[in-house]
Amino acid sequence: MLLYFRDVEKFTDVYFNELVKTPTGRDPYIRQFMEKWRFEEDLHGELLNRFINEYGYSTPEDWAKKSKQAIPFRYKASNMVNMLLANFVGTRFSAVHMTWGAINEMSTLNGYRRLWTLAKHPVLEYMLRAIAREEASHSFFYHSMAKFNLQRSKFAQDITRWIVCHFWEPVGSGAKPVSQTNYVIQKLFDGKEGIDIMDTFVNGRLEKLPGFDGCKKVTEKISEVVNGPIAKPTLA
Repeated sequence: MLLYFRDVEKFTDVYFNELVKTPTGRDPYIRQFMEKWRFEEDLHGELLNRFINEYGYSTPEDWAKKSKQAIPFRYKASNMVNMLLANFVGTRFSAVHMTWGAINEMSTLNGYRRLWTLAKHPVLEYMLRAIAREEASHSFFYHSMAKFNLQRSKFAQDITRWIVCHFWEPVGSGAKPVSQTNYVIQKLFDGKEGIDIMDTFVNGRLEKLPGFDGCKKVTEKISEVVNGPIAKPTLA
């Protein structure tokens, strides 16, 4: 599970390089945040890898390179299409980027909280709490910018809600095998308590954004995974 979090944190560099090629990434205020976001997320990946090694599981020196090389081509192709669409729509597509980012950052934040609660490991909890503080600031920025961009037009609200409702998948989906994503979700958010956490702290905040009243996409997806076939345990 920690390997999954580690890799997804490291993949931020991939997301960053894609986003800077769009109108969203060319916005000076968003770009300034993104530079800080990329640095901090990259550091989170390094810290998680350090903990994994200290705990006794040895990882190769080029683990980050190998993890990125393992990203499927279909995921990269899909992101290329998204980038072209974002450039075609222009700055109004920033609402999609910011809303999507808000959902993922809120999901990651609550994933870390759930992990240290269940693991009950003092050193891991200390480290994850420090990481969570930065994830919380990322979440706040994305949510605030999503609200700002969604308020600008009904078009922004409509296209963002449509894309989120039809295409949003949990953090790491596509870049990592679906079996690993499902395994992490089932372990962290199993049962009514876990689903309620995501419904309250992620989906609940999503619904407060302009145009998202009544949208239950996150809760529905997490429930689908939790109540679906049991994912096979992996090293992720």
